[in-house]
Amino acid sequence: MAVRSTRQEAVLLLRQGVRNSEVSRRLGVPQGTVGAWKHHDLAGRGKLPGRKRSTCPHCYGDELNRSSYAYLLGLYLGDGHILLPNEYRKTQSLQVTCDEKWPGIIDSVEQAMRQVLPHNTPCRVRRTGCRDVKVYSNHVVCLFPQHGPGRKHERTIALEPWQQEIVDAHPWEFLRGLVHSDGCRITNWTTRTVAGVRKRYEYPRYFFTNTSTDIIGLFTATLDAVGVQWKHASRSNGAANISVARKASVALMDAHIGPKH
Repeated sequence: MAVRSTRQEAVLLLRQGVRNSEVSRRLGVPQGTVGAWKHHDLAGRGKLPGRKRSTCPHCYGDELNRSSYAYLLGLYLGDGHILLPNEYRKTQSLQVTCDEKWPGIIDSVEQAMRQVLPHNTPCRVRRTGCRDVKVYSNHVVCLFPQHGPGRKHERTIALEPWQQEIVDAHPWEFLRGLVHSDGCRITNWTTRTVAGVRKRYEYPRYFFTNTSTDIIGLFTATLDAVGVQWKHASRSNGAANISVARKASVALMDAHIGPKH
């Protein structure tokens, strides 16, 4: 019986559905080599999937998942970043940086990217204490025209009319994206003397912090639109801090956003 070569063994495993990384580990072959072997095997059998173009409502008139887009827009304005093609990369990419303490949010970011760009596959890049969730598409700037040179707080951030229409239709998704990026829900406490006894009281509140006055304005205008009361407080580092502490407003935020997870 002929002995299979390493490449033949790899292809056999791949056809059985074993992941590239696992094949690489088992056989001691670089993962890039395994990927190339898989590509050539699929091509030779006529099973190489065709590359689908990115979804773009502006270039092609494609339907856009508007609620997921509103959430992703909030994430982009908070912790998102767009990279343009250069000598090292050929495609635009949208990157949202997430704290690894909140795996549920990382999952939500990836899901939103899949729903807004269903023909593009997001990936996660591990960094110290966080994960970058990325998706590549040459239509990223079409979807997020706020991109420009410099930091967000150093340039004007204004929504296009079509974006504002989506935010007006899905305000809570937009707010959820902003809070999941640059916001938090915490529990404050205070003490009061009741009938001569000092008692501790705890109450939840939401905070949103951003250095861009334009992004702060979008956040507070959307809070106003959904009936949430808020207060403004400056921070020593120049950022603005928006607080939501009224019981009814916190209850509204809890119903639609809730703590990070």
